[in-house]
Amino acid sequence: MRHNIRMDYPQILSIQSAVSYGFAGNSAAVFPLRRAGIDVWPVYTVNFSNHTGYGAWRGIHIAASDVSDIVTGIDERGALTHVDAVLSGYQGSADMGEAIVAAVELVKQRNPAARYCADPVFGDVGRGVYAAAGIPEMMRDLVTPRADIMTPNLFELQYLTGRPTNTLADIVAAAAALRELGPETVLVTSAQETGERPDFVRMIALDSTGCWQVETPLIDRTFAGSGFVGSGDLTAAMFLAQLLRGATLGDALSATASIVYSVLKITDDLGGVELRLVQAQDSITDPVYRFTAQPLA
Repeated sequence: MRHNIRMDYPQILSIQSAVSYGFAGNSAAVFPLRRAGIDVWPVYTVNFSNHTGYGAWRGIHIAASDVSDIVTGIDERGALTHVDAVLSGYQGSADMGEAIVAAVELVKQRNPAARYCADPVFGDVGRGVYAAAGIPEMMRDLVTPRADIMTPNLFELQYLTGRPTNTLADIVAAAAALRELGPETVLVTSAQETGERPDFVRMIALDSTGCWQVETPLIDRTFAGSGFVGSGDLTAAMFLAQLLRGATLGDALSATASIVYSVLKITDDLGGVELRLVQAQDSITDPVYRFTAQPLA
């Protein structure tokens, strides 16, 4: 029997944190990407027992030199030539940024068409900066000029650009300002106006072709004591997957919102604190709930 085996699946080098229990960083991104038909080569920046939102965890921060070693080993297999994108998230320490940027530069030497998608992951509205000292500045000064795609939340967008984000017009202007600093494509993963009704979530995406927005219902997580940990990592991964598949910006935003909301809704319906990625895996390719992005003038 002959099998028609596709050889053209996109490939991602994903440099992020990992947890043994639960889903955050690479632990929230690798399985969904593979379920979406993307080959992923994960490299870890930390290896923790669980995400830090529990207040207690065990594990190690992986040295930047070890990350560089692993990337070198992948390169020695000749694999970086086929990498279409580098995805980075939580980095653990400020010096990790240099190792990741060096990895991006090496990938782009091997494949000049490769893109770098950076999820800043250093703070949030209501929490402020939660990453280690030096990481926000590293994201602003080192990573932003080199990124092709960035996926900040509202707090991170304001920090990276130094611009206000009180109104929708402010948010769009800040996203445009971030594009001027480096990334061609910007996805703002929480684009709420100050004082806006707290029953929906808006995302905004911007590139040279225009600006799009999509809204999904807010899922109340009062019982869990916090929001969905790992949802931002899932969002960045799914958005990058759509772009690598050749989707237009509006279609990429629509698909990302549909996938992420479907996973979160199934997680909530099952009473999950951690994402129910296995139970919701069919929604990665065929979302239960669908949303359509709209252009912003």
